[in-house]
Amino acid sequence: MRKSGISRRTVLGAAGAAASFMIVPRRVVAGAREIPPSETINLALIGLGWPGRKDVDALAGENLVALCDVDTKRELDWRKKYPGAKQFVDYRKMYDEMDKNIDAVIVATPDHTHAVLAVGAMKRGKHVYCEKPLAHSIWEVREMMKAAKENKVITQMGNQGHSSDSIRLLCEWIWDGAIGNVHTIHAGCSISNTGMDKLPELQKRPTVPENLNWDLWLGPAAERPYSPVYLHESWRGWSPFGDGTLGDWLCHVVDPVFWALDLGAPTTVQAEVKDWDPKAQGDVFPRGEVVTYEFPAKGKRGPVKMSWFTGVERIPRPEMLEKDRKPVDTGAIVFGDKGAIMYGSHGAGGVRIIPDEKMKAYKRPEKTIPRVPGGGHERDWANAIRAGKPAGSDFSYGGPLTEIALVGLIAVKLKGQKLEWDAEKMAFANSAEANALVKPKFREGWKL
Repeated sequence: MRKSGISRRTVLGAAGAAASFMIVPRRVVAGAREIPPSETINLALIGLGWPGRKDVDALAGENLVALCDVDTKRELDWRKKYPGAKQFVDYRKMYDEMDKNIDAVIVATPDHTHAVLAVGAMKRGKHVYCEKPLAHSIWEVREMMKAAKENKVITQMGNQGHSSDSIRLLCEWIWDGAIGNVHTIHAGCSISNTGMDKLPELQKRPTVPENLNWDLWLGPAAERPYSPVYLHESWRGWSPFGDGTLGDWLCHVVDPVFWALDLGAPTTVQAEVKDWDPKAQGDVFPRGEVVTYEFPAKGKRGPVKMSWFTGVERIPRPEMLEKDRKPVDTGAIVFGDKGAIMYGSHGAGGVRIIPDEKMKAYKRPEKTIPRVPGGGHERDWANAIRAGKPAGSDFSYGGPLTEIALVGLIAVKLKGQKLEWDAEKMAFANSAEANALVKPKFREGWKL
């Protein structure tokens, strides 16, 4: 396999083997170019929840050769859309059996399994699209970045807004000096991913359903009794498996300013949390949190202070916003010494200078950042595979962006402590307790 792109052999070099279970489409359109069947990509999907189904549907026309989920009853109706795809429960068996017929893997599982699935694929030379956040811990993020680089594969994190026009507008306006020198960011998401209301349900001890492989679902996480409150869309609210609202949404909301300001890593982080005891309720996330980051000066910009607001803790209403306009509840407000810009989630939902009179007076600059052709974020990854060049939000970009969320989550667990983060050393300078959370302990039998 040519890892940096797709050769004719890779694309469907195993045409004879693939033909037994896959019908090759007549045409795929990627941007302005029609892609011949010989260049379509053999895909495998792990995780049949909504994100994975969305990703595959967005890549309609590529060859979906394998589906993998630990729940054999998961999305049976959706599976019928792809009758040629072989079905698996254990991703390791899929990798072994389908190795020569898979070019690329989509990882759309709970956060705690991202790293083992993605690294396993990359070590086999497979290109990887992994949903956000990239991983469940800082150490896992670094290992995924390392594996991508060493194996020269094309990667993409699933922060779809990175391929939007809106994020490019924000960058172009900031670089044009639309609001002067940026010094403060208020960002957040009004959703509260927490399992707090379901804690009493853990007293029950239901039987593991026959259709679910609980051991595989747990993956590298510590052994614990089965409970349905962890499954499917609920896992984000439980810290052994998900990364809460901060992990779920920061990779979307902060992406535009991360790019525009070249934020890099914070040097300090501190969290304020109410009505939540990490010792008694550490398996769930708070209903709301305020996480404050300090980013050092870089290049021509000065230092930047960013505050993240989750759930019941809402982004403060900016003074310059008109009284008849609602402030953003999932998105960000970027403050400079000459004004402010407000934008919605995923970098979309409108990019506006506030107040509106300043927006109307602003002379917009020329579009200098190339737009993503051909169907959005997933298609950007597929096109990058064919071209043998990096995708827009590859792991070298998505990794450091994810780390901002993960550093913040450690601050939440140690609420009130102002932590000093050294990204180069991958360590906190002032907290052994925080450093113990950088790298997880994998369950016996699991490793990267």
